Amino acid sequence: CQDGLLSYEDTIWEGIPQRMQKDFIIKGLYDIYVDFEDTEASAVNIVSDQIRERYHAHRNLCEDLIEIHPVEEVPIKICADIEVEREADEEKVHAQILHAIDSYFSTTVAFHSLKEMLKRGHTPPEIFEGPLLDHGFIDNKELIRAKLRSEIRLSDITRLIMAIPEVVTVKDLSIGGCGEEVLDGDQWLICLSDYQKPVLCDQSVFNYSKGLIPLNINTAQVEIYLQEIWDAEQSATDAAAQDKTLALPEEEYLNTAAYTTVQNDFPDNYGIGEAGLPARATVARKVQAKQLKGYLLFFDQILASYFKHLGEVRELLSVSGSLDKTYFTQAVGDVKDFAELVQDYATTDDNMLTEKLFGYQDDTIQRRNEILDHLLARFAERFSEYVFVMRAIYGSTSEEMVLISKENFLKEYPELSGCRGRAFNYLQQTPDKLWYTDNVAGVQKRIARMLGMNNYNRRDISDSYVEVYSLVNLGGETVYRWRIRDNTNAIVLSATEEYHSIPAANNELYFSVLQLIQTDEDKVEEVFESTVVDGLEMDNVQVQIGATAKFSFNVIDPSVEDLSDPNRLIAEHTTLYDTQEELKDSILALINFLKHDFTEEGMFIVEHVLLRPDVTHAGASPDLFLPFCEEDCEDCRPLDPYSFRVSIVLPGYPLRFGNTDFRAYAERLIRQELPAHVLAKICWVGYRKNGAEDPQDNHLVPFEEAYKAYLLAKTPLLQEQPEPELKDLIATLGELRNIYPTGRLFDCEDENETGDEKVVLGKSILGSL
Repeated sequence: CQDGLLSYEDTIWEGIPQRMQKDFIIKGLYDIYVDFEDTEASAVNIVSDQIRERYHAHRNLCEDLIEIHPVEEVPIKICADIEVEREADEEKVHAQILHAIDSYFSTTVAFHSLKEMLKRGHTPPEIFEGPLLDHGFIDNKELIRAKLRSEIRLSDITRLIMAIPEVVTVKDLSIGGCGEEVLDGDQWLICLSDYQKPVLCDQSVFNYSKGLIPLNINTAQVEIYLQEIWDAEQSATDAAAQDKTLALPEEEYLNTAAYTTVQNDFPDNYGIGEAGLPARATVARKVQAKQLKGYLLFFDQILASYFKHLGEVRELLSVSGSLDKTYFTQAVGDVKDFAELVQDYATTDDNMLTEKLFGYQDDTIQRRNEILDHLLARFAERFSEYVFVMRAIYGSTSEEMVLISKENFLKEYPELSGCRGRAFNYLQQTPDKLWYTDNVAGVQKRIARMLGMNNYNRRDISDSYVEVYSLVNLGGETVYRWRIRDNTNAIVLSATEEYHSIPAANNELYFSVLQLIQTDEDKVEEVFESTVVDGLEMDNVQVQIGATAKFSFNVIDPSVEDLSDPNRLIAEHTTLYDTQEELKDSILALINFLKHDFTEEGMFIVEHVLLRPDVTHAGASPDLFLPFCEEDCEDCRPLDPYSFRVSIVLPGYPLRFGNTDFRAYAERLIRQELPAHVLAKICWVGYRKNGAEDPQDNHLVPFEEAYKAYLLAKTPLLQEQPEPELKDLIATLGELRNIYPTGRLFDCEDENETGDEKVVLGKSILGSL
């Protein structure tokens, strides 16, 4: 603590005052002790590699595996004098005793079939809890009992032997160490240390007799019986792995959407059913019947709609969101003399009838949001606060953006829920599994989806769809322009003016994107059903028709009411099209791209425990260590920079990530969703490639380069660290700085200050007047 250094060695404390000596143990590091079935070195190495591979595929966040150790075998000698029944097969009895003792010494976990588990009284939710195993199912109670023994009791071995049916009595029994080895305990009890396993010593002696007649044991036959026992156990394990699927009952399609009029259920004397009224009925009687039929038809239509909704429940409650409407109805077609009651009724077209009856009130986006809220509530999840934050940023378009976020979250919910505590796999991965990959921590995926991020993959976030470039104007000034490229690298949107700073260009860029995604796609479709003219506006899009009759479009700011004001035009799409149909498709494709694919958002979660220096570098230079303590701290507590700590790096320049309210919400969400024992440092850094006026301000690009180089160098190693890459990564982590929205100072008498430009202490940087 005196020099702000960490070390694995305690010799660094020599000459340092006691108050400056602080220590801690890194948490989250584990050793695995394995009871190897085959102790040959080659077999041990193969199994160890498989264990390490399986561990890292399911590693918990901020935890790591250090070593895999074999369980130490402790030879135990058993001497026994056993009497068996006269009809007993002594070789088979001896095989059963050896197997019982071996099972007692080395507890194993048995696999059971689904049928066996159900017979044991376990319910399907209990049986299928956790990952599905390759070899069947494990009884949790047996799993808890299956641990290494800490002691060997003479009474336990006596009980095991007496449990063999053909054994009459145990005349004498003793236990002890083999050879000259002295074990803790006495003649009744042997104590074992941690991670030790007793094995039967070859010096053990078993004598058998039938009455007073001693028996000789055929060891070859004993081996045959032992092999039969092991084969039977293996067959049971193989059988347990065969059928792991619950038998479902035979289904019966009920056609829940079908409906028939209630009028046919009335007694015939009402005259409204299929039989109708007799020919001799009076006119008044016929009028009364028609009045009743017309009155009941209202309830018929309501019931028909309810049944139609019941038939569409599967689609309504689906996550895919493939339906273009959420209200349904169907024609009531089996009412006698229906045409005399209703005119202009679509008896053969349910879609037309639905549009006529419910079209005016079917707000699909709002209704889908309500349905998805219902599905989220089933899993105790909610997006309510996210909705408020999004509404403040996106305005009227927020509901559709929130709907997309909810759908993406629910589609991946099994993984986002079940793997939320899992870390990424860094062990012996190919480059495509380390960069431009979804091999990221489970909590990273969950947080990203809850924040509505389109892409949570580990990638070059700075390599964006956006390009902000500089040029020198006619006045000799350095100015900036922006453009957006799509997935084919084609320019789909570009600036219409020059900006004197990159932040100003970014503001106009995101404002243009916001205007486009707020454009109603249905209105675009409707407008293009007729011939379009030059200057035609659809929400925030303006059609342009050039002198050569080529079509293009611009993005406008509708708040600028003066049509001749050049500030009304904020972005342009310069590609020319021959037909208005091509133009319409281009506008809709761009809106769809900006809603679903375009993003500059992303996230990195760096686990500090993976950055610990290995023991071989314990005496290396201090820059191998994360900074952990201030200098001259007499009352300094030992601050552990590695245990259950993460650095979360996000770009601070995208539209939402630059919003202080969204940042506050995101930081609170991150801390809520991380495991309770994991502490996060959250950094909002900048910028995209070539996106900073001063390259020294761009911390995202060097961090990405250092992190990628470290992962690629680390993946083939176990405990050893790639020292140069580790140094570079730690250096870039230490240099990360938050970027904030630009605020401007105004004269106190100036009434033109806007809310977006206000200065908030600790959350703003000052821009020029």
